[in-house]
Amino acid sequence: MTMTTDIKITRVKESNFETIDLDNVAFGTVYSDHMFSCDFKDGEWQQPEITPYQPLQLDPSARVFHYGQAAFEGMKAYKDENNDVWIFRPEENWKRICFSSNRLAMPEVPKEIFMEGLKTLLSMDSEWVVPGRGNTLYIRPFIFATQAGVSAAPAEEYKFMIICTPVQAYYKGGDVKVKISDHYSRAANGGVGATKAAGNYAAQFYPTKKANEEGYQQIIWTNSTHEYLEEAGTMNVFFRIGNTLLTAPTDDRILNGVTRKSIITLAEREGLKVIVRKVSVAEVIEAAKIGELKEVFGTGTAAVVVPITGVGYKDDHYDLPKLDNAYSTMLKGKLLDIQYNEAEDTFNWTQKI
Repeated sequence: MTMTTDIKITRVKESNFETIDLDNVAFGTVYSDHMFSCDFKDGEWQQPEITPYQPLQLDPSARVFHYGQAAFEGMKAYKDENNDVWIFRPEENWKRICFSSNRLAMPEVPKEIFMEGLKTLLSMDSEWVVPGRGNTLYIRPFIFATQAGVSAAPAEEYKFMIICTPVQAYYKGGDVKVKISDHYSRAANGGVGATKAAGNYAAQFYPTKKANEEGYQQIIWTNSTHEYLEEAGTMNVFFRIGNTLLTAPTDDRILNGVTRKSIITLAEREGLKVIVRKVSVAEVIEAAKIGELKEVFGTGTAAVVVPITGVGYKDDHYDLPKLDNAYSTMLKGKLLDIQYNEAEDTFNWTQKI
């Protein structure tokens, strides 16, 4: 990752790092000292800059507020036992934010701005990457429309930013139950489900809240006819029926998760049988009834791999067995070994900052 872009840098006078009790903050509520930003104006990307983390000033008519032109990514930085900082498959995140931007009629972020802004920001805030298994610096690149005006048209001005927050476990307590949706849908064919559009997440808050009221932490989303299982909340989802791992193929409705594709590759390397195909609600419920549904787990950057302990469908609930040889535990361990530089990265997934 060689620097070529001229980034204007303004440093904080004093770091806030020592004032933060990282063991007692909620996920994503404390931010590192600096933030990266770059504006798009007059058809061109302007000079990028890094400044102290601070609020933004936007016109009330900025089109992001009215027409939802906004997309984001999620990444993590890890610190190994030698105090070196590593990031995981960053080009996949750059490709995906460009994909999301295109779908929302926003300009693509140039690769050099994304990569070099990321590297410089992490180099400046490297102390915020706390060593130790389970500690990470969550990285949030995002782009949104800043142009003032309430006419219903794509904006001509945008801002790309990167902010960072030190985090530990996304789901604490280890008991994650999901409800299969038989009414609400997350996405549609030809829609924006495959993007990380901000509005995708706003639209799922209400159905998730209703599931929370029934004792479930997340929803497994289904297609528009509610026949096939697609994603689990903010994660891709895997089903182990017998000794076979099943997961839905990515398409217009399903996010092409970086963790998802990494888990598939690791599972195949470990000799596990992985099938990517449509997974029906009926076959999963039948497998649960006869004891063949061994595992369900979600995958995503924030949560990594989350074992699901129970599945609800309509008025029924199915608890999943506790396994000593769970695929989810093994695969999560293999992935973290690579991310924390504790095992050889034979896939060339990681990059040292």
